Amino acid sequence: MGEIVRNMSNIKDSTIPRRSLLKGAMIAGGAGLLGSSSAFGRTVAFADLKSQGEAAPSAGTWPSDFDPSTVTPKYDPRATPNPDDPIKVFDLTITDGIHEILPKEEVSMFLFNNQFPGPLIRVKEGDWVQVNLTNKSFESHTIHWHGVQVPCEMDGVPLGSQWPVRPNQTFRYLWRAQPAGTHFYHCHVMTGLHATAGLSGPLIIDPIDDPVMKTFPYTREYIMLLSELDTNYVRDEMNAMATMGHTMMAMDNNADLMHEMNGKMMGWFKDKAAFVESVKNGYIPPYLSSRTGFMRPLQLNYFMINGKPYPMADELAIKTGETIRIRLIGGGFMPHFMHLHGHDFWHVCQDGSPLQNPIRHNTIPIFPGATSDIIVHGTNPGHWHFHDHSDFCTNNNGVQPGGMMTMLMYEDAAEHGFNFQQVIQLSS
Repeated sequence: MGEIVRNMSNIKDSTIPRRSLLKGAMIAGGAGLLGSSSAFGRTVAFADLKSQGEAAPSAGTWPSDFDPSTVTPKYDPRATPNPDDPIKVFDLTITDGIHEILPKEEVSMFLFNNQFPGPLIRVKEGDWVQVNLTNKSFESHTIHWHGVQVPCEMDGVPLGSQWPVRPNQTFRYLWRAQPAGTHFYHCHVMTGLHATAGLSGPLIIDPIDDPVMKTFPYTREYIMLLSELDTNYVRDEMNAMATMGHTMMAMDNNADLMHEMNGKMMGWFKDKAAFVESVKNGYIPPYLSSRTGFMRPLQLNYFMINGKPYPMADELAIKTGETIRIRLIGGGFMPHFMHLHGHDFWHVCQDGSPLQNPIRHNTIPIFPGATSDIIVHGTNPGHWHFHDHSDFCTNNNGVQPGGMMTMLMYEDAAEHGFNFQQVIQLSS
């Protein structure tokens, strides 16, 4: 079946035996996946569904009818499972730990199951999904299921739809998988920091009937979660939050510690009127410099694909005549403009949904919170750059080359006369 990519023995699926994520996972009849699989960096290799030499399929069979009712959930989000309905159960634990971006460059981050990005959650459209979130870190967290039509109580917005999950607490999320497509999940507490500092991961809902597979029978697929990082900001904020978190937990049991409150700690009010009244009575809001001082601007210094910048971002493999699918996820807070050398590709899905018609590109913008699926045909043997075309994002701590850059590598390039061996360059 291929080499083990990432062990997910701590992710439990109640309907599928516990297993490691393998590099080789089969597609049955080109319609759906036989269980979970991971596509991080390394490939998820599928059984060949078309001969390597067959011509690329025509997009003429693509569904082109526009139906505005398709934004209506297929299943009632507020329904509950019947007693005999199977439920797929996943366990996610948040800890604070160390993530190695590059050799000798390690950053303290929050982690889902001790990894960044978080584990791939893959289910089928219509599945009942239960995720048990256990918080073993010093900060409060939630999970937002980005792009998924869940009941409001399961949306993961702290103080908007649920209380934050505090240290040593467990919260159960339960929802039905819809709509189909490429999505992701992330923490929604202090989103700009917590998601940047490691709390995001891919979520794939496989459709019952997939027009992408029908029109473009792909044999491998990849997930590329794009994100960026200010290592100094994350380090300073993680240290500050650790100190404040311990203080706030101690305050739960000792009211005499209220004097330890400082200007960066949370201010919660039951409604707008209570907030306005508190300001009139002398409360100093946290956004005023008289309370917190001026915030320094972010100075982003690492730009990553699945948590790794060049040269540590994993390459994408392809063979001549092969068709692959790449799922691009805007997991950070910057737009990125992914350009593939030597090829045009088909943009087939946006935010999980098939486009009315595929669009031909060689560069595609990936905006924060957006997902785009593209199809690449193996038509030009070689080793080809695939990178953000914004030069601001192709450096490591200000040194080029680096950042959001990887390679599309033909496994049979030498058979077609291309023999140059890739050289790893750390500075220009």
